Amino acid sequence: MRPAPSPTARALRALEILQARSGATADQLASLLGVTERAARRYVEILREAGIPIESVRGPYGGYRLGRGTRLPPVVFTQEQALGLVMAVLDGQPAAIDADDLIGSALSKVIRALPDSVGRQAAALRAYASATPDRHSARPDPATTSALVAAVADRRRVLVTYRGGSGEEWDAEVDPWAVVVRYGRWYLLCHSHRADAIRTYRIDRVRSVRQMPHGFTPPDDLDPVAALEENLGAGWKYPTRVVFHAPQEKVAPWIRPPMGRLQPDGDRCVLVGSTRNPAMYAQEWLAVVPFDFSVQEGPELHAAVAAVAARFSAALSPEHGTAGRPE
Repeated sequence: MRPAPSPTARALRALEILQARSGATADQLASLLGVTERAARRYVEILREAGIPIESVRGPYGGYRLGRGTRLPPVVFTQEQALGLVMAVLDGQPAAIDADDLIGSALSKVIRALPDSVGRQAAALRAYASATPDRHSARPDPATTSALVAAVADRRRVLVTYRGGSGEEWDAEVDPWAVVVRYGRWYLLCHSHRADAIRTYRIDRVRSVRQMPHGFTPPDDLDPVAALEENLGAGWKYPTRVVFHAPQEKVAPWIRPPMGRLQPDGDRCVLVGSTRNPAMYAQEWLAVVPFDFSVQEGPELHAAVAAVAARFSAALSPEHGTAGRPE
């Protein structure tokens, strides 16, 4: 069972609430802290005793407010928070184990700022942990990412220079709708004015960003994650169309969004999409789906599936199975 937060931790949480919600009442503080009103008032007194000026304002618009010119104490982490932060950083950026890495140097500063007892455990966790980079992850340039996030927040069109997977570069004027992190990769979900369509760009391939004077309004019902998932399976070089000989509800759990859109077809279902890498589509995606299927389109995917089938067939042949064995 997780131990209850200490009075100091509760008081610091109350301070965070007052920073974000000036004028919060004792009742509101109590509700957000999960304690009684009496306890909430006691946490406010703890903060006052620590020298933080908190004003009490009466009336219908009253509540607790931080005094003008308040200088807040440095951020304080509990041991659980500190270790969770270090674990999250190492999980997302394994190179942060190295203090010379950009994120690693920032993590070093955070660890040095922690209280001794917590800092020692955080430093030990970092020193004795080993992390394997995700081969699918790609870290974008922080300045580029920051420029795109600012444009998303300001709702300003941007001109990006993008480098494709084969090395070609082009400029695109886009409305940046959202920045989405998916399985270790950072994507820009946007509307491309050149293509007049939704596009997803890997931010690690964006070479430059220039904010334009034009504003934009994103769709009212925009779900960035869902839109990204749907768009990842569209617009690639090689079209794909695969018929599964099983109903949609059985096949759906095995289909990743980048594979395309799964549509019902009686007691079968059809997967319509596109890919830039037919071999990967066949070997890593289709091969794990435990239902019979037929490739209807296109020829590149058909050839890739045939190559996988031939390799597995060869693995079962007696000649192949005994080749290289000692007599």
